[in-house]
Amino acid sequence: MTVIEQIDLAKSELLEQLEWTRKRTETLVCSLPETALDVPYHPGVNPPLWEMGHAAFFYEVFVFNLLDGTPSHDPAMDDLWDSFHIEHRDRWNRELFPGRQKTLDYFNLIYDRVAERIEKQPLTDQARYLYRYAIYHQNMHIESMIWCRQTVGYPAPPGTDFYRPAPGDSHQGDAYVPAGEWLIGMPSESGQYASDDFAFDNEKPWFTVTLESFAISKCLVSNREFMQFVEDGGYRRPELWSFGGRKWLETETDVALVHGSDEPLLRAPRHPLYWRWHDEQWQERVFDRWQPLNPDAPVTHVTFWEAEAWCRWAGRRLPTEFEWEVAALGNRPGKPFRRFPWGNTAPDEQRADLNGRAMAQNPVFDFPAGDSPFGCRQMTGTVWQWTSSQFFPYDGFRVDMYPFMSTLQFGDHKVTRGGGCATSSCLIRGTYRQAYLPVRNDVYTGFRTCALDEESPRGRPGC
Repeated sequence: MTVIEQIDLAKSELLEQLEWTRKRTETLVCSLPETALDVPYHPGVNPPLWEMGHAAFFYEVFVFNLLDGTPSHDPAMDDLWDSFHIEHRDRWNRELFPGRQKTLDYFNLIYDRVAERIEKQPLTDQARYLYRYAIYHQNMHIESMIWCRQTVGYPAPPGTDFYRPAPGDSHQGDAYVPAGEWLIGMPSESGQYASDDFAFDNEKPWFTVTLESFAISKCLVSNREFMQFVEDGGYRRPELWSFGGRKWLETETDVALVHGSDEPLLRAPRHPLYWRWHDEQWQERVFDRWQPLNPDAPVTHVTFWEAEAWCRWAGRRLPTEFEWEVAALGNRPGKPFRRFPWGNTAPDEQRADLNGRAMAQNPVFDFPAGDSPFGCRQMTGTVWQWTSSQFFPYDGFRVDMYPFMSTLQFGDHKVTRGGGCATSSCLIRGTYRQAYLPVRNDVYTGFRTCALDEESPRGRPGC
């Protein structure tokens, strides 16, 4: 392939990703009636119209401003679309913002300009990197727009079909990972930094780590397994909870949105957020519908504290993020590098639950084609997986183009890995690090576990 052909192909791929991202965003906003765009206030979500305008503004800053030095389309709106200049609660003030049509017009104007620039301007490495950065940033917001619907109890987004594309057989017990030297992260300097080796700042620079052998569960913790903890009084046994966990457990939270109530409903946690005991059975709210709990599906929407308490109850522990990455990728220094558990082929529906379709409703033993080198299943997609690690920079960390991608989360957030059912397939890879406060349960978060003593690992029931 000639250099010109390579550039043309790269441009085509960028334009395809850009258009896919545009259509998904439009669908998420335009599939709701105008009145539903004023979503109830929640600290974990944003109004959909603000999400759309913010995405367009990001392209203005990180494409046109950085590459061309051009001012924004409407400088008077800059502070309103900039997440670091407008208070979170102020994003609900509709008097400050244009309505749907004007926001949509602005959004499409900027997307058309970006597409035109990709087509007509030289594709430098810097330009390619910034295009991808802005597209991926928007896909992060697509994920939050999906879980916003779950949070406020709206119907599932168009395209969600809860299908089961890749059934698997029972996959019980632990995978054994031998002791040794392993490679973590992505390269800081690479000739492919704008393409194959694209990564955010918190994934770089790569380094080697020496780990003792360990045993990690082949499957995510299922609803069935977590139900046993609930029914054994796990939420009422303080000895199972750490100090932070007990503090969270003893704090009443407003679950009005969960139950569709306009009045506050203050309750102390006694089970996962979207569960209820009703008609002599456990049920789960999936978007706007309560349905019988699927025992084989992974437990989701649980805090770090709940995952930690379950581990103490089961005689297990959460993996560190290094253990998680090794179990997922198995990268060694000097060996061929893999970006996904199965290799370097991009994710598809046979390997992972992504892109907001199956929504973590498939059994934990599905997607066998996505297994890691050690036989760990669903290491990509389904649910973000809690680790025991605090979110800190790697040695040699340097702030990237976007100065707040990671720095605001260092220290008080926990690392989650793997992506979730609402994550875009173009965004995720095995080295990707997400950070959430340990109290977050509105996100699609779950977990898998490690044996306390790898010398005598025991299998877990029900997987």
